[in-house]
Amino acid sequence: MKKGNKYGTHRVIEPKGVLPQPALKVDNNTSEIYDNEMLIDVKTLNIDSASFTQIKSACNADVAAMEKMILSIVGERGKMQNPVTGSGGMLIGTVKALGPNFPDKSLKVGDTIATLVSLSLTPLNIKKIKSINVHNDQVDVDAEAILFESGIYAVLPTDIPEKLALAALDVAGAPAQVERLVKEGDNVCIIGGGGKSGVLCCYQAMKQVGKNGKVIVVEYSADNAKRIQDMNLATHVIVADATNVMDVYEKVIAITGENGCDVTINNVNVPSTEMTSILITRDRGMVYFFSMATSFTKAALGAEGVGKDVDLVMGNGYAMGHADLTLGIIRESEEIRNLFNKLYV
Repeated sequence: MKKGNKYGTHRVIEPKGVLPQPALKVDNNTSEIYDNEMLIDVKTLNIDSASFTQIKSACNADVAAMEKMILSIVGERGKMQNPVTGSGGMLIGTVKALGPNFPDKSLKVGDTIATLVSLSLTPLNIKKIKSINVHNDQVDVDAEAILFESGIYAVLPTDIPEKLALAALDVAGAPAQVERLVKEGDNVCIIGGGGKSGVLCCYQAMKQVGKNGKVIVVEYSADNAKRIQDMNLATHVIVADATNVMDVYEKVIAITGENGCDVTINNVNVPSTEMTSILITRDRGMVYFFSMATSFTKAALGAEGVGKDVDLVMGNGYAMGHADLTLGIIRESEEIRNLFNKLYV
């Protein structure tokens, strides 16, 4: 059996010398694995929201066209990495084989797992797409995937349905960062608070700010905004288009006062919301961009252009303990669990 590199560089085809995520093409041959790899029998892909939205829009929500585009991307790149957004998603499946040097000796063939690394770096071999759910970003497949020695994953719990766990774990980094960044008494704005990651962030933010803080949600969808209000997941809800900078700014400042928010969490799945996030945040405040539609250039140069001294944090999908924290929210909140059951199971 061939010896593999810890970070999967042995699977990179083009260009040589880079890691699998920025690579243009990786080797997705699953007929033979390296000594430090896990082979996964894939059940479902959870394509990340920015990528799925772009594919859906480009295909006019035509499922046959979406299937063709997904297969084309994987066929060309060897992984599910949207060439427009650069992002991927994650998957659930069962362990099919383990190389003798795969580090986790407690894992066994047949275990059901969710990968906690992006599909944008995961070698993927799709044999057939069984179905595409245009409402929740999930794609059922007959496929195989490779996880490298450095890849993180979670063995799925038995008390939470698989597809619900998949949906929650796909965005587990967001509420985990909220726990780290938000303090008691803070004014927090969650842009795109009505979506999957947004709901989890709202729940965690409400826990963090306590009775003296504020959680403000900016949500494009009136239905999603009402859902946040009905579930008491925010102190204030604004229905607005986050790309309309001054409209959102004026509405948020009317709540917080001229200083603005201490922390802003951006969860939207469309581009051009960077300046909205920056402008509503106080000087020396924090903006966390979980959205994969974020442009670093727009954010960095835009903040400079308006004279805003704010800390810009680019979303890292991994935070230590993020899986346990997120599944804990599902267990704690019957309302969120019921919502996710309705949307994803």
